Amino acid sequence: MIKSFMANGYKVFAGAPNFQDNTSQALSDLGVVTIEFPLQRTGLNPWKDLLSVLKIRNIIIKNEIDLLFPYTIKPVIYGSLAGRFTGTPVISLITGLGFTFSKSSIKARVLQKVTEVLYKLALSKNKAIIFQNSDDVALFREKGILNKNQNTHIVDGSGIHLERYPFRENNKVSDKIIFVFVARLIREKGADLFMDAAQKLKTEFPKAEFHIIGNIDNSPSSISPNRLSELNERKIITYHGFKKNVENYLTNSDVFVLPTYYREGIPRSILEALSIGMPIITTNTPGCKETVLRNENGILVEPKQLNELILGIRFFLENPAAIGPMGNRSRKLAEKRFNVDIINDMILKIINNNL
Repeated sequence: MIKSFMANGYKVFAGAPNFQDNTSQALSDLGVVTIEFPLQRTGLNPWKDLLSVLKIRNIIIKNEIDLLFPYTIKPVIYGSLAGRFTGTPVISLITGLGFTFSKSSIKARVLQKVTEVLYKLALSKNKAIIFQNSDDVALFREKGILNKNQNTHIVDGSGIHLERYPFRENNKVSDKIIFVFVARLIREKGADLFMDAAQKLKTEFPKAEFHIIGNIDNSPSSISPNRLSELNERKIITYHGFKKNVENYLTNSDVFVLPTYYREGIPRSILEALSIGMPIITTNTPGCKETVLRNENGILVEPKQLNELILGIRFFLENPAAIGPMGNRSRKLAEKRFNVDIINDMILKIINNNL
């Protein structure tokens, strides 16, 4: 997206907390000015949050910013408030609603109430608000966060660079099927469900492989590291940890599985699997259901329903010949709908039309 901005004549300032050296250098090489500011990743601390708003306000004034383009929850809320203080136009990108809107715990439900109030206050003066799926727009209107006159748009996720996740034909016919799960290892992403399904099916289908890629999370929602290690030692799953070269693991796997009930925008991990040409098993939830044409390129299951997930995995174990044709349709869907060039063009048009 930054490259598209710059190719269209924009000067880009990138504000974020705690830039890693390689990220800062990569942005500088593109000609982007990087600016750090304090921002707590999680939790609500009124004084620290106010400090974040004031810091963004100062960044806007000092650098004479003409347009603010924040994304993810806290930058959207605090950036929009800072934009109101300075009279700077703001176009926000809502990349899914995350844990806060997952209703997975009492804490999540309380946070949702607080966040609804903050979103309503922050977004009311936005020039435009871009969502990644229609369900999130509908929920914001239902909750009264948006009024009927607010300028909203929908794009199909963040898009995927097709050339970075090249298609490969998979003419699988054997019963050694490799299923892969890639995500933060928290309950809301369905990591526990994937391991439960592997435990149920491994005895009946000993040649099947269940691979997990991702970091153990330090949040209260993290899955048990002990259980992960135990299943890995018993060879029920294969745990790889965090990997930068995920495309290599996807290329060597057969079916992508993400039984998430987190409020996703459109999961980037699924877009990567679509581009490579993998069938998808995921949930019938906002952001996920957009990536599956039922029984054409994958299977949708209801969230938190282990038996449905097991049936979905079992289908490919008993019908390996379906993997190739479904994978081909996944790639076509990625080319037609989720190509990053299409998404970036849509966002640029929205911005240009609202300046």
